Amino acid sequence: MADVRADLEVLVADLIADHAGEWDRRGEIPLEVIRKAGAAGVLCAQVGAEHGGPGLRSVDNGELTAYAGALCSSFRSLMTSQGMAAWTISRLGDAAQRGTWLSRLSGGELAAVAFTEPNAGSDLSAMETLIELDGDQVTVTGAKRWITGAAYADVVLVFGRYGAGAAAVLVPTTAPGVTVTRVAQPLGCRAAGHADVRLDAVRLPAALLLRGAGQPLSLLVTTALTYGRISVAWGCVGIMRACLAASAAHASGRQQFGVVLAGHQLIARHLAEQYVAEQVGTGLCAHASAAWDASSPELVTAAVVAKHRTAGDATRVASSAVQVLASAGAQDGHVVARAHRDAKLMEVIEGTSEICQLILAEHVLATSGGGR
Repeated sequence: MADVRADLEVLVADLIADHAGEWDRRGEIPLEVIRKAGAAGVLCAQVGAEHGGPGLRSVDNGELTAYAGALCSSFRSLMTSQGMAAWTISRLGDAAQRGTWLSRLSGGELAAVAFTEPNAGSDLSAMETLIELDGDQVTVTGAKRWITGAAYADVVLVFGRYGAGAAAVLVPTTAPGVTVTRVAQPLGCRAAGHADVRLDAVRLPAALLLRGAGQPLSLLVTTALTYGRISVAWGCVGIMRACLAASAAHASGRQQFGVVLAGHQLIARHLAEQYVAEQVGTGLCAHASAAWDASSPELVTAAVVAKHRTAGDATRVASSAVQVLASAGAQDGHVVARAHRDAKLMEVIEGTSEICQLILAEHVLATSGGGR
């Protein structure tokens, strides 16, 4: 698997090259680049060989994600989104759906996952999107907000209310009644194709409805969110690695007061703290991925811990890197300027920092006996 990952990293490096700053300023990645990555299995690298994917373990896919995240967080965001869709299909799809859609997503077709709505963000129980079964067809009505990758997607995996429970349905973006509108000038991951998706009584074959329809929403979304949180966490490690590399290069090559910046103790402190944060993040992500690969009952909590800690640390490390580089890193499109914006967004997506803290507090109370 290490050789497969190495080959994929070479491809990612070739695809991104030095274009990340340009893509960030333009707010768009060329579609042919994304499709080439998709066709190589980069965007959902844990899909198995039986469906045309590389079949990486979570730990190898994590390092691939961090590698991409160090180069371009917008590109990494598409890996997270596509991977979430593929993993949800692998868990909730029937044999026919898995055979069809996993092969398509490993072959160059693009997917996004739609949770958030105008009135349902952290509180997903407030979802208003309706999914209704009518014979051999299903109708989807609602509005989704700020859906990563939707501007590029061929299909959107939509979660919504279904009777007394919830459901997930695959909605082709070309279906009548689907309107995709790009989010204008997002704060971070500007080229990740964030978009709002409107669904006006979209009628689809019932075969696009995944299994588990009618189950509680929490059971359905945990599958996707756990994958997403691990992926975001590895992406944050990538952000920290990029910032550390930029800070070290600048601090060792620029002089002030007759001494290289790294020779000033306050600057050296920045480098040390950035390094510690990256090491801690790598360890937490490796633990979460190991729990995934072992199907450990610790998985959900480990994913939340990794996502929460790395998102906060990536924000602090990016701010520290801007401080070290000063004006040299303050230009729009520069790696640390991008990191400063991108990292902040990581504290919001896949569960805000506050929601992560509540989940972890509940875990502590439940496991310590304090919740009795």
